[in-house]
Amino acid sequence: MTTPDHRTRTPGRPAHRRPGQAVLTAVLAVLFLGALGNAPVSHASTPEPPTAAACPPRLATTARCWSGQDDNGAHWTMAVPADWNGSLVVHAHGGPDLGDTSDPDRSTGDLERFAVMVEEGYAWAGSAYRRGGYGTRMAAADTENVRRLFTEYFGRPGRTYLHGQSWGGNVAAKTAETYGTRPGAYDGVLLTNGVLGGGSRGYDHRVDLRVVYQYYCRNHPRPTEPQYPLWKGLRAGSTLTPAGLRARLEECTGLTSDPADRTALQQRNLDDILAVTRIPERSLEAHLRFATFTFRDLVTSRLDGRNPFGNQGVRYTGSHDDKALNAGVERFAPAPTARRDLSWDSDLTGKVTLPVLTLHAIDDPTAFVEHEAAYRATLHGAGRAGNLVQTFTKESEHSGLSDAEYATSLAALDTWARTGRTPTPHTVAASCPAFDATYGTGCFYDPGHHPAPYASRVRPRPGGLGWPAMTAAQERAWSRVDGVGIAP
Repeated sequence: MTTPDHRTRTPGRPAHRRPGQAVLTAVLAVLFLGALGNAPVSHASTPEPPTAAACPPRLATTARCWSGQDDNGAHWTMAVPADWNGSLVVHAHGGPDLGDTSDPDRSTGDLERFAVMVEEGYAWAGSAYRRGGYGTRMAAADTENVRRLFTEYFGRPGRTYLHGQSWGGNVAAKTAETYGTRPGAYDGVLLTNGVLGGGSRGYDHRVDLRVVYQYYCRNHPRPTEPQYPLWKGLRAGSTLTPAGLRARLEECTGLTSDPADRTALQQRNLDDILAVTRIPERSLEAHLRFATFTFRDLVTSRLDGRNPFGNQGVRYTGSHDDKALNAGVERFAPAPTARRDLSWDSDLTGKVTLPVLTLHAIDDPTAFVEHEAAYRATLHGAGRAGNLVQTFTKESEHSGLSDAEYATSLAALDTWARTGRTPTPHTVAASCPAFDATYGTGCFYDPGHHPAPYASRVRPRPGGLGWPAMTAAQERAWSRVDGVGIAP
């Protein structure tokens, strides 16, 4: 970590530059002037500048942006505000998106979504990852790579913070564990609405949805279609589209219809599915898509057809007839090597050496707030709970929270890293109104909230109550297995 700097910053304004940023300022001047059409000045120690790109409209007059592609094929986007405070936010995006190639628009879209960080004076760098599909360690490597590229272009930032959103929270947490011990790499981590239960347990509620849905609906697959085990998500050659899946969900539950227009059977099916899986009605379709298309990617494309999921020993409750449900639902056990590879790729050991601040909406319909309980238990099990501060808001969104809260969180993390003074949920919440005076998006913190255990929301598998889901010793042992994990 860098030497603590005890200067403070005004909310809504970028921090003062550190004296050591003179070289960075000179490099930026070269790039800014070049982007404005002036002849660039040659600096022997500076690599060729990246390709200038259009910034999102919100940043068009206040920052300069660049784009490129790294040696692994991952597209990336970088932004530096005109009044740069000398520090960098490295962003890990959510998903995982599907597809075999890197999407050049993904990191640009996330820059627009989190433009508040650049408005707060921070440079920003985000990777679109080298391909779509599952691969947490791959995404972590691409995230670390975009940090290194930024340093090559602009020099070493005064401080560097990781930010992960949704599945990107898992990626950023993995990046912190894997690369965060390297001197000067990262100074802190911000995780927002993160999927922090890891892959081996973080998808169990979608496993449950997949089997419970099929028990009631019998249309995914239909009896007249080729059959396959439900843990595959979808057979490899299927042409089912998200629209087709939506039509089947509507057929069975009337999900998008007015309740008055649903048949009695549709309403009962919907009530049973929601009660048993504990998934909110408004996000049911999204979770079923994950349990279909993402499962197919994970099993077929990443694990060579091996099954990482299981539901043996799980008792489903909450339906109108639990006995019939438990007798009739499809059951399966994971292949040990598939479970190991998924765990090694995505589970967290909790061995993080950096300050970690999390921000999570209590009513997040996608990444349930109970993921935070799993992450706290993970760090506690690793003896690192002192590195974690968790904050919660009364919001009910997953993809985007209040800009004032993002600005507040980043400032709290920066102060923690600079001074060594650990914030509390109450001090973070108390500092938000000053930022909201700039952004006007509201402060919705609930400093007294403590999420229930992960097992209260996602039915645990036998032996699945302890955290970390993967210990540091397991990680070391598995790392010596040839071909372990998910290929990049």
